[in-house]
Amino acid sequence: MTPKTVPYPGPANMLLLLFLFCAGAHAQNTLIANASTVSGTSTETSSASLESSSSIDNPNLPDAPQTTTPASSSSDQGQQTKRILGIFPNFRAVSANVHLPPQTVKEKFITASQDSFDYSSILLPAAVAGYDQATNDTPEFRQGAAGYGRYFWHTYVDQTSENYFVEFIVPVITHEDTRYYTLGSGGFFKRAGYSLSRAVITRNDDGHDTFNISEVVGAGAAAGISNLYYPSRERTFSNTADKWGENVGIDAATFLFHEFWPDVNHALFHGKKSN
Repeated sequence: MTPKTVPYPGPANMLLLLFLFCAGAHAQNTLIANASTVSGTSTETSSASLESSSSIDNPNLPDAPQTTTPASSSSDQGQQTKRILGIFPNFRAVSANVHLPPQTVKEKFITASQDSFDYSSILLPAAVAGYDQATNDTPEFRQGAAGYGRYFWHTYVDQTSENYFVEFIVPVITHEDTRYYTLGSGGFFKRAGYSLSRAVITRNDDGHDTFNISEVVGAGAAAGISNLYYPSRERTFSNTADKWGENVGIDAATFLFHEFWPDVNHALFHGKKSN
């Protein structure tokens, strides 16, 4: 009996068989890997469930460690020093986000006295007196050292009178807070606008924003009283209004300096901005 001859597969058939074999092997490996992954995930889930149940049942067991990032406190901004450049008084400035109890009558009196009779209180009148003499603001005072002395003592009395009206007399009557509360955050224009607005907006003793009667009315009253000791030719409505505006403008500029002093102190002298 003649044996049957098995036909030899051609090259194309061999490549097809090889491809099918490799594909089958790859599929088998993929199934095994997926099964292992599912099994491992189930095991981890079961283990986690057991651990969670164990922690609930036994409160003495520690919880899983958690990573926490300390949050920075907003009150770290705007820390004020008692003096600016170690010279100028900064007693009325309050750090950002700090809430203080209402001022007493005694505290308002002390604040006005500190701003009026501190050893540095002669600096601003000295500068203003020099400018006024240079511009011949009050011709009756004349020039020279004697003239400068007249300019100086008039300006110093102006400052002292304005301090007591703005920081003591009027705020005691209107129950207003004479302290400057630093904003301490935000862009330059936001903070600058806030600080300049404090010339017409302040806090009352209850901590609410209110019209700054102490500043506006107090500065005007001080300007009016100055007519009692200036030469008669200077006692005009125009001069009184100019002095009134000058008083408010100086205070507004002071508020601006109070606002940015903590930043300047930190940048130039590496002073701390936190308590």
